[in-house]
Amino acid sequence: MIGCGYLGAVHAACMAALGHDVVGVDVDAGKIAALQSAAAPFYEPGLNELLADIQARGSGEGAGDRAGEGGHAGSLRFTTDLAQIAGARAHFVCVGTPQRRGENAADLRFVDAAFASAAEHLAPGDLIIGKSTVPVGTARRLAEQLHRTNPDARLVWNPEFLREGHAVTDTLHPDRLVYGIPDDEQRDATAAVLDDVYATPLAGGSARLITDYPTAELVKTAANSFLATKISFINAMAELCEASGADVTELADAIGLDDRIGRKFLNAGLGFGGGCLPKDIRAFMARAGELGADQALTFLREVDSINMRRRIRMVELAREVCDGSFLNKKIAVLGAAFKPESDDVRDSPALNVAAQIQLQGGNVVVTDPKALANAEHRFPDLQFEEDLTAALTGADAVLLLTEWPQFTGLDPEATGALVRTRRILDGRNVLTPATWRAAGWTYRALGRP
Repeated sequence: MIGCGYLGAVHAACMAALGHDVVGVDVDAGKIAALQSAAAPFYEPGLNELLADIQARGSGEGAGDRAGEGGHAGSLRFTTDLAQIAGARAHFVCVGTPQRRGENAADLRFVDAAFASAAEHLAPGDLIIGKSTVPVGTARRLAEQLHRTNPDARLVWNPEFLREGHAVTDTLHPDRLVYGIPDDEQRDATAAVLDDVYATPLAGGSARLITDYPTAELVKTAANSFLATKISFINAMAELCEASGADVTELADAIGLDDRIGRKFLNAGLGFGGGCLPKDIRAFMARAGELGADQALTFLREVDSINMRRRIRMVELAREVCDGSFLNKKIAVLGAAFKPESDDVRDSPALNVAAQIQLQGGNVVVTDPKALANAEHRFPDLQFEEDLTAALTGADAVLLLTEWPQFTGLDPEATGALVRTRRILDGRNVLTPATWRAAGWTYRALGRP
């Protein structure tokens, strides 16, 4: 695994769990040391336990009970020495593709550097497998470069479909595996190597699709764009519901019963964030423009705009609930991560709202079960509190902005005894309004009366 960030570390651990001998490589020595000691430098449920289990396996503790397919237990080690990839049969590139500063396009510097460095250590017949999310056309360009330097090596594009908070399960039991391979005489042999890598999930029923490079590259960005569109659609309906007095949650329930539509991702509220959906749809638009097909994706501009408007509307609603001003008011913000079961605060709607309220004079206190260290690094001027009770005590308004179970399960009466004024804004539409109102709370939410 070349790159041991979120994707690479999870993929490395899971491949070892499936019985493979894995080496993970990264330039960040601190990250490597943490992973080697079974302490991932980010929060992902089940990952540390998996790393520890593999280490115990390597030391001989219960290895027979944990053996992968064919009775082989698998192994895992991490290093900063790229030369250690020599001798491996399959080389996965798992580095990030962030948004370019000041642009919508993806920054491919890390992908290009990883491929160039790996090429120096490839043997004839090796596979180099791209898992990073890249603009369509990247794989063909890299394949041409690889052919010039390593004509007997092969490039495959194998996109990832991980959900933060469920990444271990998604890797061990993927719903589909996509292989982007050129249609030539080596296609079947190349696919067979990946079939060996993924033998266990394939035997468990995971679907397999072999396609060309551009289709494989488009699968991830198209999927993310569709999900973003569905979220922004219901948030656009929330705007109409606020204007008309309708209830967007009941509306979503009703249209979600149509099996052509489905209820998933029809949860109106604060919108999406994180390190994937926002930057992927922007890079998708940028690449379409480069290909002369920009009109095909103009709708994504409105998808992005609707999503960002939800944050502005949440601040407006909070100010309205606080009698028109945040001055001299304590605002308890429940949530810093962009979603529950993660410590990822990249493009976090919750932190964006918290920062806007603070700029308007509010005394903002942010709490989160896992993401406070990352949040403080990105927003050092905000006030953070690990203890939920302390964050709530004396609050003039409570904003539930990340739907952690600790927050969605709050008792209205017990919480009411802590705050100064019983006002709650449900930024994720996960609470029962009647229950909170019965306890004397002013309850407001996006898209609900």
